[in-house]
Amino acid sequence: MPALVRVALGWLALMLAVALLADLIMPYGVTALDLRNRLAPPAFMGGTWLHPLGTDELGRDVLSRLIASIRMSLVIAFGATLISATFGTTLGFLAAHFRGFVEQIVMALADFQAAMPFLILALSVLAFFGNALGLLVLLLGLHGWERYARIARGLAVSAGAQGYAAAVRQLGASPLRLYGRHVLPNIASTLIVSMTLVFPEVILLESGLSFLGLGVQPPATSLGNMVGYGREYLTRAPWILLSPASIIVLTTLSVSLVGDWLRDRLDPTLR
Repeated sequence: MPALVRVALGWLALMLAVALLADLIMPYGVTALDLRNRLAPPAFMGGTWLHPLGTDELGRDVLSRLIASIRMSLVIAFGATLISATFGTTLGFLAAHFRGFVEQIVMALADFQAAMPFLILALSVLAFFGNALGLLVLLLGLHGWERYARIARGLAVSAGAQGYAAAVRQLGASPLRLYGRHVLPNIASTLIVSMTLVFPEVILLESGLSFLGLGVQPPATSLGNMVGYGREYLTRAPWILLSPASIIVLTTLSVSLVGDWLRDRLDPTLR
């Protein structure tokens, strides 16, 4: 395993640990105010260790908010990626099973999704229906489903051409058993690689929507939310923005590195 991939895996493990243990390791509450220490600099810039990463305009501890933001952003990204993978794979299997008209409808929807600027669509939906957290996750879950649909359809059709899917069908297996027990395990590696490629895109989309004020709403916080608030204090207190921005860059880069490595490991055509 390359050293860079080891570092990326270590970083992702750290982010998962922070998300799981957020309530235990946060030194302060997310909304706890310390008005006497408003815009206090981080400890490495002359501040105190009471607030290692400094405070924001209301005296809230940046480290505590960063930990809570990591948990929120990862939960949204994981949930949206799972929804996208499940929805896209299901439609891909339906297209491969029924072929004909159903396949044309699914592929037309996939083409429409790929052609539609997703950020504009997301902004329109959230502005019209409100920006509840559940709606945000569901909306982000619609991003990238067409990739899974195309992959699942193509590999399912290929499985039928290879013969084992037809043999299982002739033995009387139901479509659910055929695709769930026989086809899906054989294409799971390709789908997992696709998930690692979509995951950082979802993080960036959530960050962009929160930055524009249509993502996670106060008092909850996310990485994009912190960047959005920190931009107003970029010249006076850059640490408010730089901390979450650095986490976004490092996390998306790590997931991309791991995804490329998994593709090389799991795809036999690239060995």
